[in-house]
Amino acid sequence: MSTLSTHILEEIRELPAKYPQPRSAVMPALDLAQEELGYLTPEAMSEVAAALELDPGYVEGVATFYSLFHLTPTGRHHFYLCTNLSCMLRGADEIVEHVKRSIRVKEPDEVSADGLFSYEEVECLGACEYAPMMRFDRRFHYELTPGKIDALISETKGQGLRPPAPVEVASQDMQGVRPPARRGGRRGAPGGTPPATRTSEAGASEAGRPHPAPSAPTSPASGEVNNPRAPRKKKKKASDG
Repeated sequence: MSTLSTHILEEIRELPAKYPQPRSAVMPALDLAQEELGYLTPEAMSEVAAALELDPGYVEGVATFYSLFHLTPTGRHHFYLCTNLSCMLRGADEIVEHVKRSIRVKEPDEVSADGLFSYEEVECLGACEYAPMMRFDRRFHYELTPGKIDALISETKGQGLRPPAPVEVASQDMQGVRPPARRGGRRGAPGGTPPATRTSEAGASEAGRPHPAPSAPTSPASGEVNNPRAPRKKKKKASDG
């Protein structure tokens, strides 16, 4: 009996056509499998390899290399808590401790007694200006406080085991704001990019966060130099005598 559902296997089989090499489809295929099961079992990895017509050892190697893939069970709702420098300076350690107390676990990836929650600490998620922040249920949550964590846990318990929602910005005051591009952290959580910020002519975002207006191109390679230099005139040689 198959571990993965028929429609997930069909989606996985369609992935290679979107990439120049079939191996490039391994990570999105594993992500689909993990999204359905909660973590990657040996059987699920073998089914991914068969669907992509790849060696099972290669698929397992990818799954064990990247920290965004889980090889052991996690809670239905998983906290990815950024503890990189900016978040750490703005209280990420306190947020981690509060999450641990609230869901009653002691270690990363430990599952709460009700099976709903687990957490792990991750590196930069690319939103340093909104620190401390995290990813939870495929949404990004910014400027965290213990009160926000408590409200999120209460809401999740009230809704039960809901299906994961698309990646988007959670807070209303952050709608439409695009965090900076992800920096090269050692460990990052899976997730998409929040909606892009629309910018007015003056260069200020509609969400109220100022952004510098783009400067005019000045490189000769761009072909749009504002003040091109006039061609230099050749000096005439003074005649002898």
